[in-house]
Amino acid sequence: MIPEELKARTKAFALRIVRLVTALPKHLVSAVIGKQILRSGTSVGANYRAACRARSRAEFASRIAVVEEEADETLYWLELLVESGQMKPARLTSLMKETGELVAIAAASHITAKSADSRRAR
Repeated sequence: MIPEELKARTKAFALRIVRLVTALPKHLVSAVIGKQILRSGTSVGANYRAACRARSRAEFASRIAVVEEEADETLYWLELLVESGQMKPARLTSLMKETGELVAIAAASHITAKSADSRRAR
């Protein structure tokens, strides 16, 4: 996947997160979890854009690691929404799948960037 495609994909992901949070039930538990999902889910794309602007492989590796962490955190909050009964699993299946794919993409990119950087250091 080329960087422009992943930029578009992470932005579309952020918009899905915004729509999800807007649709959450209006009570304390949903509000607290919703704020966390909104923060971590929208930062995936923002941090990916920052990674694309990295000035070195080491900086890219560092920034893509943040993308991985934020996507994984988002997955945690989505799981919590389901397991706490705030949302039905079927409503979040597709979004959780996309979140898992973004985690995997970022993790693979991080490993590749670190590996290339360590080969250069030898």
